[in-house]
Amino acid sequence: MWRDTWREWRNRLLMSPRFQRAAAAFWLLRPRARREARELFDIVAGFTYSQITLSCVRLGLLERVRAGRVPASLLIEAMGLSVAAAQTLLRAAAALELLEAANLDEDRAGWALGRRGAALLGNPGVLAMIEHHAVLYADLADPLAMLRAPRGATALANYWPYASAAVPGEVAAEKTYDYTRLMAASQSLVAEEILDAYEVTGHRAILDVGGGDGSFLRALARRSANTHLMLFDLPGVAALARERFAAAALAERVQIFGGDFSRDPLPPGADLVSFVRVLHDHDDPLVERLLRATAAVLPPGGRILVAEPMAGTRGAERMGNAYFGLYLWAMGSGRPRSPEELTRMLENAGFCRVRRCPTRIPLQTSVLVAERAG
Repeated sequence: MWRDTWREWRNRLLMSPRFQRAAAAFWLLRPRARREARELFDIVAGFTYSQITLSCVRLGLLERVRAGRVPASLLIEAMGLSVAAAQTLLRAAAALELLEAANLDEDRAGWALGRRGAALLGNPGVLAMIEHHAVLYADLADPLAMLRAPRGATALANYWPYASAAVPGEVAAEKTYDYTRLMAASQSLVAEEILDAYEVTGHRAILDVGGGDGSFLRALARRSANTHLMLFDLPGVAALARERFAAAALAERVQIFGGDFSRDPLPPGADLVSFVRVLHDHDDPLVERLLRATAAVLPPGGRILVAEPMAGTRGAERMGNAYFGLYLWAMGSGRPRSPEELTRMLENAGFCRVRRCPTRIPLQTSVLVAERAG
C-alpha cells in the first residue's frame, strides 16, 4: 500500500545522518529539524525534567516566590543544600520556566516565579499529581521488570487498593483516604470542563458512580440548583463524602450510597448516570458489567455520561497510550480506551445516540454522552 511505501521512504531518510545534516543546513527545513531534535531530546530527558519539578515542589520553591522576587541567598538557605547544589537546581528550574532569574539590584541576585511555575500554582491538582508520581517512578525504575511481573505487584497498586483487591468493597476505610484526597485535589478543573461541555440543568436526578468525596457533584450543584444528587462509592469513601456534603450545606440535596459496584446493584432513580475518571481504571469485563447495570437502572431516554482522558485524542496522543497506558498497567487494573472503543461498548450495553461533547482542554478529559435505548 502507498502508506507502507511512504513510511519506509520517510524512515530511511530520518535514519540517514546525511539527511539529518542536510535538513538542519537547509533554511526551509531548519525550523522543522530543530523542532524534531528538541522533541526527541525531550523524550530522552523527560524523567530528568520531572525530577527537577518534583524537587521544586518538595522544597516549596514555587510557594516561596509566589508573592514576588526573593533574594537568592534566602532561597538557598531554605533549601538545605550546598550552595553549588542549590544553584544547580535553581538554574535547572529556570530552564524549565518554573522560575526566572530576577535580580533585586546590581549586588543581589534574586529569583521570581516563571510562567510554568505560575501555571502549576494555579492548579493544585497537578501539584498533587507531581508528588504522587514519586510512587509511579519507583515502579518505573526498571520498566521491563514491572511489565514482566504479575499485574498488581507494584507500589502503585498498593496506593489504589481497590484496583487489586479481590473484593473492593472490603477495602478498609483508612486505605481509601490517600487516593480519595488525590482525586479530590485534581477534580475541580476536570469538573468544570465536563460541566462546560454538557448541560446538566435539564436532568431531574444525577447518580455519580465512583464519585469519591463528591467534588464533581458539588461543582454540579452550583450549576443546577434543582437537580437531586446521588453518589455511589465504596463504604469508606461514602462516609467521607457525607462529611464533605454536610460541610458544604448540601446534605439535604444528596443521597449517598456505600457499596461495591463490582458486586452490588446500582441505585435506581436517576435520569443521568455519570462516570468521571472511573471506567479507564477497570478492565473490560467489569466495565461491560457496569454499563449494562447502568442501562438497567435508567429509564428509556435516560443518559449516561463518561468523562475521562481517552486514547487517540487529537493533540493529546501521548497522554493516552503512553502516560495512562503505563500508569494503569502499574496500577494493576484498567487501560486507556478510545472514544470509538467506548462507543462500541456503550452500544453493546443497550445505549444509542452516542455523541462526543467537545471539551476545551482534551488533555484533561473527554466526554461521551449516550441515551438508553427505548
